[in-house]
Formats: sequence, C-alpha cells, structure tokens
Amino acid sequence: QVHLVESGGGLVEAGGSLRLSCVASGTINNITTMAWYRQVPGKQRELVAETTPGGTTNYADSVKHRFTISRDNAKNTVSLQMTVLKPEDTAIYYCKATDVESIGYGFRVSTYEYHYWGQGTQVTVSS
Repeated sequence: QVHLVESGGGLVEAGGSLRLSCVASGTINNITTMAWYRQVPGKQRELVAETTPGGTTNYADSVKHRFTISRDNAKNTVSLQMTVLKPEDTAIYYCKATDVESIGYGFRVSTYEYHYWGQGTQVTVSS
C-alpha cells in the first residue's frame, strides 16, 4: 500500500505562483507514472501533468508553458510549479502514483499496476 501526501496549496492572486509537492511512502514496489490532477465541484477530475521515471512529461493544454512537473525518483516525490495562475486554475489538486509489482511464477513474470491518490490540496486563485 502506497500513501501519498500533498502539500503547498493555498490562496494566491491571479498572476501569482504556487508550488505543490507530493511524497509517496509505505510499501513501494516500483513507482512509474506520477501525476497531478485537479477537480472542481460538479466536474470530472482532469489530468494536469504527468511524468515518467525517465523524465518524459505531458501537460494539459490549459497549463502548458505555465506549469512545470518534476520528480525525484530516489525520494519518490513529485512537484508541480505553477506560475501565471488564473482564476480558472482554482480546484482541488490531487497527486496520483502508479506502483508496479512484478511477481515471478516459475518462468513467467506477471505485473500488477496499482493506482494511488492523495487526499487533495485546495488551490484558490483570486481575480
């Protein structure tokens, strides 16, 4: 079981910056993709940014060139640097991690993916 804890949310004026952090702990096999999602009431949770262990990143169009995702594989942490924040960025931000377990059965190896979520951190951008 992997436990994710986010930090860094808060209230900021439009045009400002915030940095979110997420640390994974617990029984960790091999964390692959780490990502940030966000959700506003009444809407689906949406992907903001994701990153692989090798550093490949993917961003939602709405945050490209404003947000930067980074990770420390050794510490199992992921961060989201948010700049030029807009009121429409207001949401609860969630950290997500994918943990992969490989189990050998004789000559076969089966892999299992587990997806974990943090409890969320509120980001509010005032106009």
